[in-house]
Amino acid sequence: MPRRVIIDTDPGVDDALALLLALLSPELQVEAITTVCGNIPVDFAIRNVFRVLSLLEKPWPPVGRGADRPIKNELKTATAVHGEDGLGNLDRYLLPDGSPRYPDPEISPTHPGAIPLLLNLLDRFPGEISLITLGPLTNLAQAILRDPARMQQVQEIILMGGAIGVPGNVTPVAEFNIYTDPEAAQIVFRSGLPLTLVPLDATRQVQLTRKVIQKEIQPLGTRIAQFIVDCTAHTLEFFEQVEEIPALTLHDPLAVGVAIDPSLVNLKPLFVDVEIQGEITRGMTVADLRSIAANLKEKPNVKVARAVDGKRFLKLFREHVCPESLS
Repeated sequence: MPRRVIIDTDPGVDDALALLLALLSPELQVEAITTVCGNIPVDFAIRNVFRVLSLLEKPWPPVGRGADRPIKNELKTATAVHGEDGLGNLDRYLLPDGSPRYPDPEISPTHPGAIPLLLNLLDRFPGEISLITLGPLTNLAQAILRDPARMQQVQEIILMGGAIGVPGNVTPVAEFNIYTDPEAAQIVFRSGLPLTLVPLDATRQVQLTRKVIQKEIQPLGTRIAQFIVDCTAHTLEFFEQVEEIPALTLHDPLAVGVAIDPSLVNLKPLFVDVEIQGEITRGMTVADLRSIAANLKEKPNVKVARAVDGKRFLKLFREHVCPESLS
């Protein structure tokens, strides 16, 4: 039986690839998609969800609009990385007749709110729903504050975020999703809910290279293959200039991969909290990595993925999203 999941997202190029992976995976049943501000404002996130859904046949899962700002911070987006539209500036691509390759998507009526949608599904499927968060944790924190008892019905929460033993990607110590709303992240990490963290330690080990895109995905000529080529182009250029890496790191797809096959990663129980006050450490995920007796440390509150079978995950990603590339 497929695993029931809800995906909370702020798409974002790698979020879009993660959505495709989830929606095309027979191992998962996507019961809903909720949106949150992060890489882009929340209204852009809704449009981008439907842009991804438009690549696939209906029926589509319900979509809920979530938080439009962090709990305390002003929103600072990541459009430099993902493009002004969040998907690599897709409006620049035209067909031979001058019409847009990616017309405005059909946006179906959305659920009135991400949190009611989440809570209602938890009531409908108690103990069966896994939540995969691909953006800042604002929606999740608000759901915990609104109804902590109903949130106890979640089977597992898989979080893409944080940096445990590696540098951050926004500051020297902070990863984007946690940094964008550290107050929300702290609420989540202190909630006592079953958390699995997929941080930069693991995600940086899985990259989709320009070479693979050009030689193995682009020649397929399918709608999904063309979308991958087009939406990743801007981000690839960004990372080539900033980090001199001709590859896109599959942060969010790996979180979905862990939902599909947890054996892809090595999980270690750790106590992790989030710094919200430090002048230069705000948004840092602080893990207790000390080699001391367990009774001298806080009890682990999260399972952390720090190692991944990268080759096996990349094969899984390609065989689910672009199976023709492996034929």
